Amino acid sequence: MTSSAQLPVRVGVFGLLGSGNLGNDGSLEAVLGYLRAEHPEAVVDALCGGPEIVTSRYGIPATRLHWYRGEYRTASRTGAIAAKGLGKLVDAARTAAWVRRHDVVIVPGMGVLEATLPLRPWGFPYALFLLCASGRLAGTRVALVGVGAAPIASRATRALVRWSARLATYRSYRDALSRDAMRSMGVDTARDEVYPDLAFALPTPRASAPSGPRGPVCVGVMDYHGSDDDRARAETIHRRYLDGTTRFVRALVEDGRPVRLLIGDEVDRPVVAAILDAAPSPLVTAAETSSLSELMAEMAAADSVVATRYHNLVCALKVGTPTLALSYAAKSDALMDRMGLAAYCHPAREVDADRLLDQFRSLERRAARLRQTLAERNLIAERQLARQFADLTAALFPAAARIPVHAMPEEP
Repeated sequence: MTSSAQLPVRVGVFGLLGSGNLGNDGSLEAVLGYLRAEHPEAVVDALCGGPEIVTSRYGIPATRLHWYRGEYRTASRTGAIAAKGLGKLVDAARTAAWVRRHDVVIVPGMGVLEATLPLRPWGFPYALFLLCASGRLAGTRVALVGVGAAPIASRATRALVRWSARLATYRSYRDALSRDAMRSMGVDTARDEVYPDLAFALPTPRASAPSGPRGPVCVGVMDYHGSDDDRARAETIHRRYLDGTTRFVRALVEDGRPVRLLIGDEVDRPVVAAILDAAPSPLVTAAETSSLSELMAEMAAADSVVATRYHNLVCALKVGTPTLALSYAAKSDALMDRMGLAAYCHPAREVDADRLLDQFRSLERRAARLRQTLAERNLIAERQLARQFADLTAALFPAAARIPVHAMPEEP
């Protein structure tokens, strides 16, 4: 009879994966790459937002995260409200049953402990709490790996996030701000580490040689309406962002620059359409991308990048292209600082096209030096992520750990 020690480790991955957000899927891809390289014996499946996409793209079985398919649509009719309420009860049972079938569950990256974009407590925060509580009850190790966190004003959301973090077996963060945020919420972070975003572990496409002062510029846009605390001003913030970004694109066109519009989530497509309508020029085109790898290929071919979404910034910085951030949260500023480009941040909620253009021209004047800086910072990120995965193996797969994490050299 086969002993339990010889059975393959059952690993689940959890999150809003396959739902149209390229950053989330890129984090999943990085974790799957780690599992296939370091733990090829593991049997992997997912509980996620878009199971069909995850199965077809990554070749793993997947189950829908929510029983009620209209979970993220606003419910106004009595029937829809009742279905949502019933769904919460059904999801508690479904999540617990799924967790019990696994030895390990990994939440790969993503801003699962933050509310920097509009968020309701009974949506994903509730789902994450169900996961972590089920893991604690079933004895399944739950790992929040390279996740983002931020201070949360909503008491209900904050409570769910705090308890999710406390109940997890393992936590690491994609920046120090995230760890500080969880500490301020009452989570003991003494043993939690900070590593670069998981997307920095993805393969890097070959960068094109800079094409000169008239080369292409990638502009990554976002369906930006402010944070979870800005719901009353959401449309005003969105119009200001769209108007400022459109004016900037027009200025680039007037300067003879080809502009490539990029998205990071399917919800960003209307923003691309609005800019194309407002800046009708053969110099302005929109890229069709369905993964972070495709985004990186676009950015590697550009002279420079101006981007809003966090993982658009990650992609641009990873391929070593000089980048200017339209920053909508502290995580963007922290990322740019970590990669040596702190001077090139511009607030997304108050886009000033003239000032943005001045910053952009400064960025391009220093392009050669910034490319060298990015190459150096990317080498450091690669080494730090090697430590992240060794740390994860030691925490979740102790029988497979060969080198103690504490024996590995510290990064500068």
